[in-house]
Amino acid sequence: MQVKLSVLMPAFNAEKYIGEAIESVLTQTFVDFELIIVNDGSTDRTKEIILSYKDNRIRLINTTNQGIAAALNKGLAIAKAKYIVRFDADDICYPERLEKQYNLIKIDPEIMLVGSAADYVDEEGRFIFKGLPPAFKHEEILKILTTTCPFIHSSVLYNKEFIIENGGYNSHAHSFEDHLLWTQVVPKAKSANVDESLIKVRLNKQSITIDEKWRTKQFRRIKKNALRTSRINATEGAVIKNIIKNQEATGIKEGAYYAMIGKKYLWNNFQPERARSHIKKALAFNPFYTTGYGLYLVSFLPGKMISGIYKKFKAIA
Repeated sequence: MQVKLSVLMPAFNAEKYIGEAIESVLTQTFVDFELIIVNDGSTDRTKEIILSYKDNRIRLINTTNQGIAAALNKGLAIAKAKYIVRFDADDICYPERLEKQYNLIKIDPEIMLVGSAADYVDEEGRFIFKGLPPAFKHEEILKILTTTCPFIHSSVLYNKEFIIENGGYNSHAHSFEDHLLWTQVVPKAKSANVDESLIKVRLNKQSITIDEKWRTKQFRRIKKNALRTSRINATEGAVIKNIIKNQEATGIKEGAYYAMIGKKYLWNNFQPERARSHIKKALAFNPFYTTGYGLYLVSFLPGKMISGIYKKFKAIA
């Protein structure tokens, strides 16, 4: 049966949050969709939780663990709808998300890719800040395309065939497969972002894409070149995959999680005590995170003064 939207959700060991994510899709005001869940070799209760939902709009694909890019490409290949709605297994859709994005794409059929703002929450679902995309109009998105990821991946809706025709997700671009894809497709068709939050993005230690400053220089160099050229090869992919694996093993991801939330409580949602608490945890994981000491000291300044120095400080934070 033909549907108007295919919601594409990859999932790997997502037992803690996937139930809430699924329910947020099934309770949408827009009902003409399928929910494709690609279970990427989970070893926890993810599959069991998915199977507990009897809604016939859910399509479960079980695969061996091959990574998010491969999972997304598998989902794209079997999707029935013209338009794909991306969504992650630890995030939450607001009830009118599908309806609003579908209406937008029907009003302006030239748009091949559209994203939105998002409300960011912590592991327990507590609001941290509203995240705005760095650009909204297509011309603005083009200007920042190779230096700043212009879309919140879990918020996007795009034309399926357009994405497939341009190669889909590159499995070598570990942790930035979405940004690399945007560099390939945005120059070829109209794109946009809206400033309304249509989803909640849950920051958590397991799935967080860590601050680039916590990555190695080699990782940043390979990524920068890939985004500039819209290409990355298997050898480069293996290098960055190994860097990511090593950093996860040494607790870098946990430290980056606390650092990110600490900064957001300082810059975006001024709560200095919470900021200090998270920064201290980040420093416990990485005592050489020198920026953390500066952030900790800044947190004792008055709120107005912090706002005044934000633009200067964020470049190194």
